[in-house]
Amino acid sequence: MPIATKYLLIANMDIDPAKEALFNEVYDTEHVPYFLEAPGVRSAARLRSIPLSMRRPGGIETFDTSAVAAYSAVYEIDSPDVLLTPEWAEMTDKGRWTDEVRPFTRNRTYELRKIIMPAD
Repeated sequence: MPIATKYLLIANMDIDPAKEALFNEVYDTEHVPYFLEAPGVRSAARLRSIPLSMRRPGGIETFDTSAVAAYSAVYEIDSPDVLLTPEWAEMTDKGRWTDEVRPFTRNRTYELRKIIMPAD
């Protein structure tokens, strides 16, 4: 996907296995669509980690990714200020996420990244 903004918010987390189907349903049908309504949010993509091996000069190396969160969501945002708006705050607690999903997430981390290449 071509990136149209200069900032990415990345949310990473795991979910209790018994709640995984609900997690994916709510994330796809409510959580991401709600955030896309917030001013300054341009796009979103969800990702699922998979095993990682790659060929190196000495052969194939397999990486231990067991500590990495299984799920990520990447949001293209216009600026870090988007995350400070009342609209953003409203989206964080909208729908079934707060009561039915969030309590069953763990290993949650957030990253805010500024795109440095390509440069302006």
